[in-house]
Amino acid sequence: MSTPIVWIDAFTSTPYGGNPAAVCLLSSPKPDAWMQALAAELNISETVFLLALDDGSYSLRWFTPAAEIELCGHATLASAHALWNHFNQSGETLVFKTLSGDLTAVKSEQGITLNFPEVAPTPFAINADVADALGKQPVWSGQAGKKLFIELESAQAVRDCQPDFAAICALPLRGVVITAASDEPQYDFISRFFIPELGINEDPVTGSAHCRLAPYWAAKFNKTTLTGYQASKRGGVVKVALIENRVTLTGQCQTIFAGELSEHL
Repeated sequence: MSTPIVWIDAFTSTPYGGNPAAVCLLSSPKPDAWMQALAAELNISETVFLLALDDGSYSLRWFTPAAEIELCGHATLASAHALWNHFNQSGETLVFKTLSGDLTAVKSEQGITLNFPEVAPTPFAINADVADALGKQPVWSGQAGKKLFIELESAQAVRDCQPDFAAICALPLRGVVITAASDEPQYDFISRFFIPELGINEDPVTGSAHCRLAPYWAAKFNKTTLTGYQASKRGGVVKVALIENRVTLTGQCQTIFAGELSEHL
């Protein structure tokens, strides 16, 4: 039996923006090596694999071209879009079983809203190697999980950053997020995310990073609902809200193509 696959741009209202994800709906479990090989072949930020479970939820796993990861926002958003628009799922709420626990997606007036865990960054002193890798001096630095978070002096500094990806890859953390208050009124903050260790020099739009950015900027702005813009070349908008110890991420998706993998794969 062939495997349906949908290529979707997530966290964008226009095609060829946001972050691309390939969503595969499996009819039965596949070996990890097969999933990783397909993700490497497609060579985009994430390839996601869905498998329907008996309780009506879906097993969901995310793979970059280089490794499986524990949490991915844009590919989860793309998965919900694929289920509702291409895989005949009619429920108003979707439940995904993942390495980060149960995640939900619901339809909203502004697109699709995900419910993710909140992980606030804590202060973390950096050495000169980090500043040298970014070519920028931080205003503040923190760590959340395996990600390093750097606030720069301005939104323009974030946009202008030209990092040394080899130097970032050598750092003892998985990925660096740079951020600043927005200089555009429709956004509260902007960010960029570099993760060469996983085969992605710059991730176009990163939902999981916004689970860390949301509490940081919410505390600075004293508000619980914010809009972030990820200032990659493709760009993307992520609306966030804090609810107890969770973060909701809201965005839109655009289907680029839908088809099937070759039957011999």
